Amino acid sequence: MTDLLTPAEARERICELCRLFWQLGWASGTGGGISLRVGDTIFMAPSGVEKERLQPSDIFELDRRGRIKKAAPGKRLTACAPLFQAAYDHRDAGAVLHSHSLDVVLASMIVPAGEPLRLTRLEMMKGLEGVGYFDVHEIPVIDNTALEHELKDRVERAVLEFPRANAVIVRNHGMYVWGRDSAHAKTQAECLDYLCRAVVRMHAAGIDHVKNDRSEPGADATDAACAA
Repeated sequence: MTDLLTPAEARERICELCRLFWQLGWASGTGGGISLRVGDTIFMAPSGVEKERLQPSDIFELDRRGRIKKAAPGKRLTACAPLFQAAYDHRDAGAVLHSHSLDVVLASMIVPAGEPLRLTRLEMMKGLEGVGYFDVHEIPVIDNTALEHELKDRVERAVLEFPRANAVIVRNHGMYVWGRDSAHAKTQAECLDYLCRAVVRMHAAGIDHVKNDRSEPGADATDAACAA
């Protein structure tokens, strides 16, 4: 499923999400990125632009394989483009978002090298696609590189190795997260940001939540009213 938007609405939606991310502190200093797919056309915010001032005319249009169909005059295609493409190619995503959330960055520093971020018995997990309260849900954490486009192979490998996750965390950098459309991707990003904030606070309090939680599992904890 992809956004049922006109091209003009898709451009406006990206600008709206970029302003929201900037307000949340997820896209400060021209950082972060937003893309969404309408049919076989991918709309993508440019690089090096203050996200709170983005205009519909600044948005690039790409084909399903990531080739530029319509460039934005005077703007540069984001270096995130090949990383977004991994979710479009392998997960049939309808939208892919990139945030520089500080809580995600801090959570990535807590995870030992070579291991994923593990989440369990946190209510907000039920907002993630296909995840229940008693699950041990794993989000891949990959190491950063000097240049963003150099992350392409690492992101693609993580997408393939963790088929239940709908995000990839880049250590000391941020997160790529996707969904079936832009609204779904947004809610996934919000849930994961909350969960990362919880991980950071538990770590600061000396709580090993995954190891120490011994509450009894009951029936399937996924609540349709709260699920993604």
